[in-house]
Amino acid sequence: MEGALKLWAVILAVGALNYASRLSFIAFFARRAMPPLLARALRFVPAAMLTALVVPMVVAHRGTTDFADPRVPAALVAAGVAFFTRSTLWTLVAGMAALWALQALAP
Repeated sequence: MEGALKLWAVILAVGALNYASRLSFIAFFARRAMPPLLARALRFVPAAMLTALVVPMVVAHRGTTDFADPRVPAALVAAGVAFFTRSTLWTLVAGMAALWALQALAP
């Protein structure tokens, strides 16, 4: 029982620190103009975070780096569709269709 209590204490402490750090940033810039350099840099945060989440799942699937895995060419197909169409829906459809087709063709 003591281990579970420690676990919940850690979860609550991390949650409170996370909330406080986000709130401090919002409260700091609530009444101030954001510097142009910071505003320009913050535009790239969503793309960087998405890349940091997606690339390891595609390249290092199951703990190995196997470029023969159908996930890599399917991700390249999805990236190409995203580049040319700028459509999230078509990117998802093309990427999943390529993944399923490559998985069906794989031995």
